[in-house]
Amino acid sequence: MNPSHQKKAAKAMKGGKQIFKVFDIVSEVPDDHHYFSSPKSHSTTNRTLSKHVMKEWKILEQNLPDSIYVRVYENRIDLMRAVIVGAAGTPYHDGLFFFDIKLPSDYPNRPPEVYFHSFGYSLNPNLYHNGFVCLSLLNTWYGNSRQRWDPRASTLLQVLVSIQALVLNEQPFFNEPYVGVLLGLAHAFAQSKSRATTSRPPKNFEAFVIQHFRTRSVAVLDSCRDYANGRVWVGYYCRNGGGSDGGSSSLRSSNVSVSANFRNTMVELYPKLIQTFQYCRADLQGTPNKLELEVIINEQPKKEQVIDRRNHENKDEVQNNITMGGIFKKAVDKIKTVLGWEG
Repeated sequence: MNPSHQKKAAKAMKGGKQIFKVFDIVSEVPDDHHYFSSPKSHSTTNRTLSKHVMKEWKILEQNLPDSIYVRVYENRIDLMRAVIVGAAGTPYHDGLFFFDIKLPSDYPNRPPEVYFHSFGYSLNPNLYHNGFVCLSLLNTWYGNSRQRWDPRASTLLQVLVSIQALVLNEQPFFNEPYVGVLLGLAHAFAQSKSRATTSRPPKNFEAFVIQHFRTRSVAVLDSCRDYANGRVWVGYYCRNGGGSDGGSSSLRSSNVSVSANFRNTMVELYPKLIQTFQYCRADLQGTPNKLELEVIINEQPKKEQVIDRRNHENKDEVQNNITMGGIFKKAVDKIKTVLGWEG
């Protein structure tokens, strides 16, 4: 890990508290921004765009939740970068998900372009590994008129909140029809991605990334052990008070059905997470270095995780009968390939 990232993380801490602003203006767009080399949408004569941009900045500054962070740029007001923290109660909890945004020259007549930093992982059927974001509000997915971009009412804040609520949600693999994968796999992907994120954080967020995983490392590792051993539904691990200073997981159960493939994947991933969090200088004292699989003998039948399709944008297109085995195996093989575990 770059030592400069460690120094930036230290500067972002004051009295043990986070001082990283949810919204801030940076002088120059970083060269790792997906749209860095794209033509500028704004000019000194395009006052209409400038007016709308200033309005959007104000909305973001005043209304962003504490789980979404945005950086905008003085020299490229048509570009911005955002990170969304995976919400509790989803397989994405504690993960960091980065998006680069570009406003077209006739904004808001057309929706913004949004690129997802996938780091090569396929985390969600609506977030492609090539960075494409599939969302009705962006007009990249079909939907009724109320779901699509409205130049008169839609905002960037709505886009970011929609991605968090409708895409990075409790049951992500029911966002899009024809796709069905066990929910547990999403957690393995999300935690795998944390390793890629910490090794090469997107610029302007280096300190935030290291600080975040330094703070949440124990909770992430605890959740891995609970999920792999079927103690709690995937996505429902939490610590008392939502922090990393002790407490126990809630919604525990010894009847959660966990596949052998998922358990084995978590066992392989766990020490790699340990290594990554040590790079972040996380305090892992008392945390097991290995994920031990438990043998739980319980005469009661295993409970199945109930899918409530009413909560999802594309609920009408969800297929009720999806063959899971082959898709799961391919997904597990994908994890091993990306992480170099084959052979």
